[in-house]
Amino acid sequence: MNTVRALLFVAAWMAIWGMWKQHERIGELNTKNAELLVELADQVKANEEYQERVQSLHKLDTKHTQELANAKSEIDKLRIAAERNPERVYIRASCPKVETNSTSGLDDGATARPTDTAIRNYWLLRNRIAELTRMVLGLQDYIRTECY
Repeated sequence: MNTVRALLFVAAWMAIWGMWKQHERIGELNTKNAELLVELADQVKANEEYQERVQSLHKLDTKHTQELANAKSEIDKLRIAAERNPERVYIRASCPKVETNSTSGLDDGATARPTDTAIRNYWLLRNRIAELTRMVLGLQDYIRTECY
């Protein structure tokens, strides 16, 4: 009978020791779980902030894309008007005055007009200036939004 009691005592002691170890393990897991929940909450907050930044940048992009489209549309309207009524297009220009002793006159002088290539280049430059202006403004807004 002593052997049976000893075996029961050892078995009970092993069961208690196993439960105690299991309790320690549960405590460790609960601690790790709490740490992971804190990390998860931090990640959720960081993700929400990132999404807000993405939305802000998307709004800036949409704004500047629309402004560029409006500028190009205005330039196209001006170009079409200039093509329809070329006599109404004036170009401000100045030419250096050359001092000469001879007097020459142009009785049949015509109004100075730019060449077709110069006109095409003018509209091309206007478009590029509008694009670059919008790009610079967009970059400035991006810097103000993201860097400050």
